[in-house]
Amino acid sequence: MPHLRTVRIEINQAKKTSAFPFSLPLVQSQPTLTFTAPVTFLVGENGSGKSTFLEALALAAGSIAAGSEDSTADKTLVHARPLADCLKLTWNKRTRKGFFLRAEDFFGYIQRLNASRAALADDEREIEREFRGRSDYARDLALGPVRGERRALMQRYGGDLDARSHGESFFSFFRARFVPGGLYLLDEPEAPLSPLRQIALIKLIQELVPQDAQFVIATHSPILMALPGATLLSFDQQPPQAVTYASLEHVRLTREFLNAPERFLRHLADE
Repeated sequence: MPHLRTVRIEINQAKKTSAFPFSLPLVQSQPTLTFTAPVTFLVGENGSGKSTFLEALALAAGSIAAGSEDSTADKTLVHARPLADCLKLTWNKRTRKGFFLRAEDFFGYIQRLNASRAALADDEREIEREFRGRSDYARDLALGPVRGERRALMQRYGGDLDARSHGESFFSFFRARFVPGGLYLLDEPEAPLSPLRQIALIKLIQELVPQDAQFVIATHSPILMALPGATLLSFDQQPPQAVTYASLEHVRLTREFLNAPERFLRHLADE
């Protein structure tokens, strides 16, 4: 059973305005979105409001933002705060596990992780200097906590994430941070992932679903959208409606392009 059951956009007269994000057709339709499956994909064209809605949902749910220390203090989410204040959430069972992640925020996460690693290395060198000439026992006792933290980072993330490709480190993050019982709000997680890695991400999600995890994912990826049993909510319709995989324009266009890329490219050349 999903943790989050419904999200209703409710705008009172005092908050009605033509300013963004209230100018979005999605917001103006004031829908109630119902989550009946453990995995829900928010699909639709650019500008349909998927990402803005997901950002507002992260704020309203109090999700931890993986790209910053706290979603409520993230300045890049300021534009979504007015909408978050208009969201009414209904829970089957509230969870504090999970996180909110935008693909572009991952660079900030890597920087913080490597800063922590560098700080621990500096601490270790400082302790080595302070305890020079003293007993090995005293030095090792002082070094124990610092080395323990560094070892935990290495074991969890396999070394320096920035030494790998962006896609590899992004996927490693998911593998390390997905835990049972969490609510995961992901905005275009396919961005740095190859098609093979996207299929691997589907497998990770499928492994977590039986362990009481819920996913709400904004995506343009026909690969991710194919996840069995997922609900596809089209933001191209107002209010958003559940649609079938085969009916999606993204899927139809991708299939047609792969079947005959020369036809599309010739059309572009003619223009």
